[in-house]
This record gives sequence, structure tokens and C-alpha cells, in this order.
Amino acid sequence: MSPASPETLERLEADLVSGRLAEIIADIAEEAAEVIRGFWHRGVVAERKADDSPVTEADRAAERVILQRLASEWPGVQTVAEEQSSDSGLPAGCDGWFWLIDPLDGTRGFVQGREAFSVNIALVRDHYVVAGAVVAPATHTSWRSGPLGGGAFRRQNDENWHPIHVRERPNDPVALVSHSLSDEEAERLIRRHGCTQWQALDSSLKLCLIAEGRFDAYPRTGPTSEWDIAAGHAVLQAAGGRIITPDGQGLMYGKPDFANGAFVALGG
Repeated sequence: MSPASPETLERLEADLVSGRLAEIIADIAEEAAEVIRGFWHRGVVAERKADDSPVTEADRAAERVILQRLASEWPGVQTVAEEQSSDSGLPAGCDGWFWLIDPLDGTRGFVQGREAFSVNIALVRDHYVVAGAVVAPATHTSWRSGPLGGGAFRRQNDENWHPIHVRERPNDPVALVSHSLSDEEAERLIRRHGCTQWQALDSSLKLCLIAEGRFDAYPRTGPTSEWDIAAGHAVLQAAGGRIITPDGQGLMYGKPDFANGAFVALGG
């Protein structure tokens, strides 16, 4: 694929600033979600990738839709997508603008019939996430960033978009954690970040629930890939939250192997 032309990059930036880009990628993610729903509860079998993570035909079909639509809207902008990277290998690195795509985050839960799986599309510029959309196919719920600096939004069942914002930190903050943690690990981790209660949940939906003010933190010690969290990070950031690393810095993208270390996502 030819690199994006100067005209495409100029339009990409204009669409980012106006909010048109976030609306379009939310529409694309919703199209991918419709594809995924066609496979849900229909006995989909997961294969194992080289890193032992699961993949299904739903992941691949959703990713095809996303890549085709993005290439049609903004041709030539580099993409780093989970299944594409698994099949073709990761690029050596990305500078400037690039997409981070996870077509089906939470594949294990999807195969098991749980609802907490999501479609994720994010735009990165100069190593920082600047726009994103997340869709929960099972509940027909979507979240997206808005115009640059213009807040975050949520809708359900194709209704109108409504603004969302993180809540002020309450006296008894509640954290979300990965299902992979034991109860003892979860308790240690949430108390390290000043929380008194916790709930386990799959996928990037954790970031969106903090963004809409229902929870307060998501601490993570184990490894994640950048495409797992970039879209949720964009929504959280637009809603007034943040993700920071153990040294107190903001999370950056385009790192070696597109791998994240420890971080904590925070609301107000």
C-alpha cells in the first residue's frame, strides 16, 4: 500500500479536529460489531496463535471490515491490527500517524458466551493516542472521543450520542481488574492505588466504564498489547481521565513490539 498522501494527512487532521473522524470510526466499529454478532452463540471454535492467544473467524472477519473502511476513508495511513500483525508480523515501528486496531478484544469471553468483549479502533499521532472508538457488540453500546478537546460520548442501540465524563473520586473508590487475577492479587493491587472495592471484567470496556463515571481505577501489572487499550484510552482521556505508568508519565504508543508494561487508568 502506498503511503498516505499529504492531502490525505491534511484531511485526516481536519477530520480529527472537527470530530468527523471519531464519528466515522465509531460507525466502522459498529459495522464490525454487527459482523461479530453473526458469530456469537453459534459454536465458534477458537484457534491458537503463535503467542497462545485465541483467535476466531469473527476476529478476522471484523478486522477485514475495519481495514477496508479505514483504507477507503483515509488511504495509506499505516495500520497496526492484531490479526494482521499475527499473520504478517509487527512493523519495526511507527512514526507520525497510525491506527491501532483490536477487532475483538476479549476473545476468550466471546467464545464462552460472556458479554464483555469489544471492538477497538484508535488513532495515534507522534506516539500519543488522539482519537478512539469502542463498541460492545453484546449490549449494542458504543463510546467514542469527540472533536479534539471536545469530550467523550456514549450511545446505545443507535440512539443519539450523549456526553460522558469521569466522576470525582469518591471516599470509597471502586476499581476494575482483570479476570486473570486471584482475589488476593486483586486486593493487593487495588489498595496500592487507594481503592477499597473491586470488580473483575474482561476487555477494554473497563476503560469505558471509568470514562462514564461508574468506576474509578483500572490498575494493570501484566503485559498488554497497545491495540488492547488504545481506543479505550482515547475515550477515557476525552472524558477527563488518564493512564499513567509507574514513573508517573503518560502512556505512549509505538513502543517496541507494541507492548505495554504496568499502568493504571484513573478517573477523577
